[in-house]
Amino acid sequence: MHELVIRGASLVDGSGAEQRLADVAVDAGTIAAVDAPGRSGRAKRTIDADGLLLTPGWVDVHTHYDAQASWDPYLTPSSWHGVTSVVMGNCGVGFAPAAPDRHEWLIELMEGVEDIPGSAMTEGMQWSWESFEEFLDSLDARNYAIDLGAQIAHGPVRGYVMGDRGADNEAATPDDIAAMAAIVESGLRAGALGFSTSRTPLHKSLSGELVPGTHAAADELLGIADALARAGHGVFQFAPEHVDVPTAEWPWMRAIAERTGRTVSVNLNQPNSAPDLWRDVLRLLDEARADGVPIVAQVAGRVVGLLMCLEGSFNPLDFHPAYASIRDLPLDERVAALSGSELRAALRVEPDDGGLFRKVVLDAIGSWWAVDDGDIDYEPEASDSIEAVAARTGTHPIDLIVDQLCAHGGHGMILTPFFNYAYGDLSFQYEAHQHPSTRMGLADAGAHCRVICDGGTPTFMLTHWTRDRRRGPTLPLELVVHRQTRQTAELYGLGDRGLVAPGMRADLNLIDYDRLTFGPPRMAYDLPGGARRLVQKADGYVATFVNGVQTVDHDEFTGELPGRLIRGPR
Repeated sequence: MHELVIRGASLVDGSGAEQRLADVAVDAGTIAAVDAPGRSGRAKRTIDADGLLLTPGWVDVHTHYDAQASWDPYLTPSSWHGVTSVVMGNCGVGFAPAAPDRHEWLIELMEGVEDIPGSAMTEGMQWSWESFEEFLDSLDARNYAIDLGAQIAHGPVRGYVMGDRGADNEAATPDDIAAMAAIVESGLRAGALGFSTSRTPLHKSLSGELVPGTHAAADELLGIADALARAGHGVFQFAPEHVDVPTAEWPWMRAIAERTGRTVSVNLNQPNSAPDLWRDVLRLLDEARADGVPIVAQVAGRVVGLLMCLEGSFNPLDFHPAYASIRDLPLDERVAALSGSELRAALRVEPDDGGLFRKVVLDAIGSWWAVDDGDIDYEPEASDSIEAVAARTGTHPIDLIVDQLCAHGGHGMILTPFFNYAYGDLSFQYEAHQHPSTRMGLADAGAHCRVICDGGTPTFMLTHWTRDRRRGPTLPLELVVHRQTRQTAELYGLGDRGLVAPGMRADLNLIDYDRLTFGPPRMAYDLPGGARRLVQKADGYVATFVNGVQTVDHDEFTGELPGRLIRGPR
């Protein structure tokens, strides 16, 4: 008799194979059998899955829970969206190794790069480690709703070995490189899943300093990569300056992959300044694949969209001097003030600021969209932009902006795509997600708390790409499930998950596919000390299982915490 049988599910098993009806039996946290309906035998517990979609749990390899793992056993938003395994420590920032006098520096680095409130990290983190190995031990002592793995990040390693020289991005000496490589190798042998670094000038600490390692020379990168080769596992992940990937970055990327045999994973977004650059990257990936060189590009599922609101990091009115008098008032008082005709009239007058307000606000509203109080449209039409609506209705665009920000009691939002919308649609992602050398990623769950809310991308991948897209072709459900289960698991050597097959971990999602949806982003004040973050929940996860234990029941947590630290590949 099995412990659990899920009967008559519409199974998409993560392999890419076609959807089929099946019974799935689970025993001791492992999938015991996958049978034709009605052939699974008796069970202590049976779930009737008629009309429901059954998939592996999502494996999200690009998150930033390095701080949140200290205080949140549920690791939301990921666990709201069917994710059962995450990888953190991306983009060169993390918290280990950590010299005792570097704690605040590491917090400021993370706050600057990933927009996680420093006050929440200061209050919520428990510094019970110095080395990376001790950091893993601290994670291993905790229980979570999902599994989590960690990468060792360049920033803290460089700061630990080189002190201020490392923080200031001075060149590393051979001894520095050897010391950093030793720490990385030791961390990998203790269970790190990879190493990460950042090369983009967008990534700066709270004080404006570039992430340590941003300008690291090839000898430093190759020396650290050799540690991955000696350890025998690990992904070399990095955030690039996107316009440099096909030129300055590609030679050392390819050299690392050829020299070490370890996979190099580069973030790939579409910047407005170089909208077709991704085609060059895909061509280089084709060449590497043909030569057997392991390089992949992580791509996002939707626009990297900034959400401007009265409660967030910034909103368009911040750039107008007339708003300064109310900027620091409580939300309800600001909404009341913005309803007054006098302030509105002042905001309509373009300030004498050398053209800054025109450049940042008035010239940008063609790529701004009001967010409705329902499912947010991440592929909006140009005809629905604030600029277009203003022209069509004869309304001053400032009035539309103020009305939207004040909507829903002051919780209204305006979406402005930052990356991946240079064509005015998601055609870049449509092509990129079908390329054999790209991988699903870049949702950044746990990060960008006050301006970006993309941790719900795993749900969006099903709702938008396989079911609801109106502005172009959809993607096969089997492909989308494969891309965020087995394919992401295998990228990090997690061979025991991401597939519904006998002998695999029973990490599962049972989904009401027809009604799967997500609400609009909202600001929550639920971080330590009441610090704020944007959140977006899902609706339609009938059940989520982690290692055979049900953690979600109809979109609500059961209270079970079967998740653990993932130490090394499986």
